[in-house]
Amino acid sequence: MRTTIMVMRSKLFVPASRPELFGKALACAADALSFDLEDAVAQSRKAEARANLTAFLRDLPPTGKTIVVRVNAFGTAEFEADLVALAGLPVDVINLPMAQDEDTVLQAIAAIERGEVCNPAVRPLKILLNIETFRALRKAARLASVHPRVTGLQIGYADLLEPCGIARSDSAALAHIRLAVRLAAAEAGIAAYDGAFAAVTDVEGYRAECKAAKRHGFAGKSCIHPSQITIANEIFMPDANEIAWARKVVSAAANAEASGIGAYLLDGQMIDKPFLERARAVVALAGRFQTEA
Repeated sequence: MRTTIMVMRSKLFVPASRPELFGKALACAADALSFDLEDAVAQSRKAEARANLTAFLRDLPPTGKTIVVRVNAFGTAEFEADLVALAGLPVDVINLPMAQDEDTVLQAIAAIERGEVCNPAVRPLKILLNIETFRALRKAARLASVHPRVTGLQIGYADLLEPCGIARSDSAALAHIRLAVRLAAAEAGIAAYDGAFAAVTDVEGYRAECKAAKRHGFAGKSCIHPSQITIANEIFMPDANEIAWARKVVSAAANAEASGIGAYLLDGQMIDKPFLERARAVVALAGRFQTEA
């Protein structure tokens, strides 16, 4: 079980074919930037997009943001070209689309590792797997646990819903998918991140999905427009009441442990290990962003 959780309350998609957006993306408040070489780039512009991205990343100083690159699917010539182009560049996470089964993911990771062997100065890349096929959803728990480099699962709603004719607005369907992905991620000790919301002008719709994803234990949500970033950052942070309660739980736990007590009452609620672990995670997240209760 892994416990490395990437803090990505908001992750802004940036098409690699749009270099005029790169500087603006760096200046935004998103925790992570996901430069896209896959669906957002027309097939005829794949090579151009790779050249844009490598030129930008080559001289990129430390930014404080998590740098994600969504590569093309494993098994395509574009995937191999993406890895060659990205070798040695300051990338933190490879977002692997169309993760169908364990063997496919392991082969993709092996290809990534071969590139790192050729470039020993490169830091080990983390893998964010997209759960966006029927098979991947069914096998999500196995995919989440297939390799230590897999440190997050991310939902791809369009690829899951559109082929079935399931309405994007069907809250029951979304809840089913989120719970399946979140529980799979939890079994592996990694985070789950909610997928994109395409209706950019529907601010309240995006906010509602963020709130639902947070209730289901998700760590963040994709943003396809800068206007969504502030909402995601706000909602995927614990609020003042959550932080105050978490600090109270952690403080009470220290006293209980000193007395050899494993479970105890706090304001009428029974507290034991699962509640304490969650409280510690809330306090850690709040401390990272210097949030004051």
